[in-house]
Amino acid sequence: MVWIAAIGIGLFAGFAVRGRIENLAHLHFRWPWLVVAVVVIRAAAVLTPLRSVDGVQYVYAAGLAALVAWTLWQVNRVAGIWLVAVGSALNMVVIAANGGRMPVASALAGSLVQRGHIGQYVVMTSGTHLNWIADWISLRGLIGWGPLEAYSPGDLIVALGIAAVIALAMRAGAGAAETRPGIVGDPP
Repeated sequence: MVWIAAIGIGLFAGFAVRGRIENLAHLHFRWPWLVVAVVVIRAAAVLTPLRSVDGVQYVYAAGLAALVAWTLWQVNRVAGIWLVAVGSALNMVVIAANGGRMPVASALAGSLVQRGHIGQYVVMTSGTHLNWIADWISLRGLIGWGPLEAYSPGDLIVALGIAAVIALAMRAGAGAAETRPGIVGDPP
């Protein structure tokens, strides 16, 4: 939900600053397949029977570390992506501090409460570390509606970064033809 909202906010902000959606086509990332691989790893660690295999959380943690490195590699190329790097790094720190698992507030953990841990998630207790940057934020609690999902401050910073990347990319090319230095086509 938060990722869809981030895309919507980014598009809205991009249009608000008179950006053009066509400009998103000019957004080029190095090694975009790495992001797809991390998303597949995350989905496998949460949605498949692999979630019950002990050690899958380390595969996810390694994927997240690769994602942080990837976003840092893009910083000089893609405006706003540094926010995605910061949010992902916060998530990586809390996951590393908890043995490869992200703590989730018990009120938002659902069936995780009975199991203790599933995949890369563990129920938040006084024994888990850095709970203040773990998954304890509910959009339903913040805005009064929506699914009961848990997010970390890092997740919200990543969402803000996604919105910023979209808005800045939409704006980046607006008016580019008028501001780009001209090249003389025919000699004088």
